Amino acid sequence: MVEHQPVHNSEVYLLGLRPRPTVPPPSPPSPLTPREAESSSTAIEELCLDDTESFEDISETTSLTKQRISGAVHVSKPEATALRSLTHLYRTNTTAIEGFSAAVGAITKHEGERGKLVIIGVGKSGHISKKLVATFNSLGVHATFLHPTEALHGDLGKIGKNDVVLFITFSGKTPELLALLPHLDATLPVIVLTSHTRLEECELIRQRQDAILLPAPIHESEIVSFGVSAPTTSTTVALALGDALAVVASQELHSTVISVFAKNHPGGAIGQAFSSKPHQIRDIIIPLYEIPEWPNSSGEACGADILKLGYDSKSGWARVNDVIASPRRIRRLETAHMAWRISDIPNLVVDRSEWISIRASTRISQAAEWLREPLMSPDCSEAVFSEDSILAAVENGEIIGVLAGSRPSFKLAGVKSGICLVRIFVRYKPADDMIFR
Repeated sequence: MVEHQPVHNSEVYLLGLRPRPTVPPPSPPSPLTPREAESSSTAIEELCLDDTESFEDISETTSLTKQRISGAVHVSKPEATALRSLTHLYRTNTTAIEGFSAAVGAITKHEGERGKLVIIGVGKSGHISKKLVATFNSLGVHATFLHPTEALHGDLGKIGKNDVVLFITFSGKTPELLALLPHLDATLPVIVLTSHTRLEECELIRQRQDAILLPAPIHESEIVSFGVSAPTTSTTVALALGDALAVVASQELHSTVISVFAKNHPGGAIGQAFSSKPHQIRDIIIPLYEIPEWPNSSGEACGADILKLGYDSKSGWARVNDVIASPRRIRRLETAHMAWRISDIPNLVVDRSEWISIRASTRISQAAEWLREPLMSPDCSEAVFSEDSILAAVENGEIIGVLAGSRPSFKLAGVKSGICLVRIFVRYKPADDMIFR
């Protein structure tokens, strides 16, 4: 005879309520697996986004919307984690650090000798390759895309003797790339952007021992993160690393990347933003030819002459031979000064020898920094830069325009309001000889 015992149950049943759709919570990314003993590991909690907003307090949000947004966050979290893991790798991993430096060196070595970067990839890696080609070119680093199959059918002629080849392959053993590799000149630098962090793990590098490894691993496979092996996290990481390579290489090749990019990108909203915003000193100067000059060279002008010149001038500036008066100085004229000779009026005009010369191509932000900092030189005499100072923009040894040290002049450069008193040193000789650098 079976004895029946009471069953204890902790479940609670609510009767009379409509069933609600259940939304399974997104599974968190798996912890990072160290790929090398030399790499220091970082806790996954430090790499994850933990500030995701909850939708519990948003009554208007439907269950379907919550489910969609939860899915979107579930995709973006592993990608964000992979990018932070990539940053950590390139801060700590010797192979990654040396590989990136070697890749930049190879790309910039022959750039001035009509060398270019040839990027090769298949499938999603091919699309990433084409995007990176556009980025490199816009930053002034010559690049082109080459499909490996087309290369085997005649397009190998795209590759020159001074070029660099960049393979993009997550697996490191893409058949089309392996088939192409033996046909590349042995002297060509080859860079392999792949998921592997060890040279011996990558099949392409095993067949090309001198190839440069650019590790772009992900902390877990897409099939673990999303249940499907569609390239998502891996392509995000490859794109980010390629962008970093493009920017750093461009910075080594060009002194001012911003001017190169503006020249190569004149269209669209980006081009419009560059064309409408001043970036160099030449963009904000008063051209010298636009400043009216007192016509009587035989006599000496008086205060009334300068006042009339400034009044008739569109810019408010006035010139008398080798002296100049800014609008700020002219506005300080008093009635008693009208009949005085300009040489007797204090702080009205500035002689050419006292103009502070600066290259017209100097960036506005850089000029502002220079004028903030004290400069010391044993063979220069000391001067003070203030709102009354005159800056002369020089190009090819000639003064092309002037700029007053007033607040409006450097507003775009970030100089705070108030008189900017900065100690600088000026050579008292013709202004076209003294370039302030």
